[in-house]
Amino acid sequence: MEPVYEPPAPAPIRRLQESLINRIAAGEIIHRPASALKELLENSLDAGATSIRVTVKDGGLKYLQIQDNGCGIRKSDLPILAERFTTSKLSTFSDLSRLTTYGFRGEALASISHVAHLSVTTKTRTTTCAYKAHYSDGKLVPAQPGQTEEPKPCAGNDGTSITIENLFFNTPTRLAALRNTSEEYSRILDVMNKYAIHNPSVAFTCKKAGSASPDLSTPSGSSTKHAIKIIYGRTIEKDLLETRVKEDSKKTEESWSADIHFTNANYQAKKMMFLLFINSRLVESQRIKRALENVYTGILPKGASPFIYLSLKIDPRSVDVNVHPTKKEVHFLNEEEITTRICDVVQEKIAEKSHSRVFEYQTLLTGGIVESSGQKSDKKRKDAPAEIHSADKGDQEEGAASGSGRRKYSMFPVVNPSQIGDSSADPNLSQSFSRYREVKESECFLTSVIGLRKRLEKGKHKLLTEILEKHIFVGIVDMDLCLSLVQYSTKLYLVNHGALAEELFYQLGLRQFGDFSRLKLEPSPSLHDLIGIAVDEEEISEETTLSKSEIVDRIVKLLREGPRRSMLAEYFSLKISEDGLVQSLPLLLRDYTPNLDKLPLFLMRLGTQVNWASETECFETFLRELAYFYVPGPMLDAQASVDLEQEKEEEETAGARAERWQIQHILFPAMRRYLAAPKSLLDVDVVQVASLPDLYKVFERC
Repeated sequence: MEPVYEPPAPAPIRRLQESLINRIAAGEIIHRPASALKELLENSLDAGATSIRVTVKDGGLKYLQIQDNGCGIRKSDLPILAERFTTSKLSTFSDLSRLTTYGFRGEALASISHVAHLSVTTKTRTTTCAYKAHYSDGKLVPAQPGQTEEPKPCAGNDGTSITIENLFFNTPTRLAALRNTSEEYSRILDVMNKYAIHNPSVAFTCKKAGSASPDLSTPSGSSTKHAIKIIYGRTIEKDLLETRVKEDSKKTEESWSADIHFTNANYQAKKMMFLLFINSRLVESQRIKRALENVYTGILPKGASPFIYLSLKIDPRSVDVNVHPTKKEVHFLNEEEITTRICDVVQEKIAEKSHSRVFEYQTLLTGGIVESSGQKSDKKRKDAPAEIHSADKGDQEEGAASGSGRRKYSMFPVVNPSQIGDSSADPNLSQSFSRYREVKESECFLTSVIGLRKRLEKGKHKLLTEILEKHIFVGIVDMDLCLSLVQYSTKLYLVNHGALAEELFYQLGLRQFGDFSRLKLEPSPSLHDLIGIAVDEEEISEETTLSKSEIVDRIVKLLREGPRRSMLAEYFSLKISEDGLVQSLPLLLRDYTPNLDKLPLFLMRLGTQVNWASETECFETFLRELAYFYVPGPMLDAQASVDLEQEKEEEETAGARAERWQIQHILFPAMRRYLAAPKSLLDVDVVQVASLPDLYKVFERC
């Protein structure tokens, strides 16, 4: 007989211990060091501080101190300072509807005291000395065993200094989840940055303990725009717009205003930076954020995001601030109408600035025939004399190899750019990157390199450089012909991204001369085998008496010669071992992988197209060949071009998708930042195809 199921007896309901209640409440307010800092920052600002200094150790978990020069705390208030629901901001429930301060619940210091060791040093302007107090679980405690818990007089400046030590020491689960101190420090810095932008009249400083220089330092009495420039750099400043929106009495009954700083169509970030303050309170609103994102959807290319700082002032009676324990969210009346009005003004301002720019019209941009980079480059290289230089000076034999090389099979894998840096993605290829993502100009005292750099600057075409610097990427038109569309102001341009990329990589090579990062090849392929692949694909000129194997040996000997091999390794990070293995290649642009199918041709052409007899010409021709190797796109032979249309109809391969990704997300942003465009690109590689004012004239005649 089966046993009869009986429900369990009801457990008795007990009153939780006060310490457990407080610790649970603390977990709702203090999630991590950054949330503790936010509460303390708001207290300092409420105290009228004009200078706030923050010192951090181990991401704020070990030590977090905030010092201000505000009004301070009276000695008589110190005994209840860290008790729950003690505040100077509220006295009656009706005060909630008239709040103009940050804090009001009186839970911040109490919560911190339950999960950390808390000490407070404070001095008001009317007292002769400062007082220091220590707290635990909301109560005053002695600083040392055997002492009294009473606040002790000490030296100190006007204002308050709050120190938090060993945060979450009694909640090991929370502490274990926050072991990444670098991430925690980044969050602290992010909070400081946002409050520094919203309070430009206050001086903010944030640094790590023991560091000589701060990571954030803003002056007092500044402006919002200046604070944004200090924190996010000059790049964002030139693309920053600002406007003020006031109440539209026809749509809303309550008065409100909004100050907005936002970027124009030229600024493109990978991630949206959205700072929202409502009545000076840092909050989040997914509805407002999505609405503003939609404004930029038709303006920025896919994957690009703007910067927006929005400060909204609303009648306190229209705002409910008591909807979230950390005050992260608020609700207010007429939210939809106010959001719509703000978005409309932002869109109008962007459109106005986008169509008000005037620049000199260039007739060269409206004509010309665009040819593929492959056609152009092959033509240029077929016309150039091919030479084999021996190890001995003056021992040259012309016509040993001609043409640009044809690929019939792939020897190397095509690496997806998203896999770069992930050794598990491809064990045969690893890369060592420089520490900084920015491509910095190397320090070089060689007269030849200095002269080449000056020549670049002198040959820069100002308007074309500005077009590429401030363009908006529209899309790739044809991968095989290397054609893409970009927009600048009110005009649309068809560009040969292959030719632009070749010039970009030449300039990046010259920029990093002698200080290249390396693209390491593992296992290292044989130099002799690689050059043999390229020479086998060439048609040997009738003028030469050398066989293909002799040509290969001549080029290998040239590149393996001791002084030349050392020079290639030192200046260009092209490392060839003594036994003839290619160990590393120069890495011109982080996150960009060249098509390694071109490596045999590149190495062969180092023997035939580089002028090793002249220092300046040697460096220039080597960098030109390196740039050609880096240009995106496969090499197509005559037979492959016949099947071009058939290939277009086939499903796009993973390699093609990776190449598209590199062109849009790496090449064009790099052009925007680093390319000093020469006038020669105007001949056939940049063609204006549409102009909005001209289209309007056509419509007017219709």
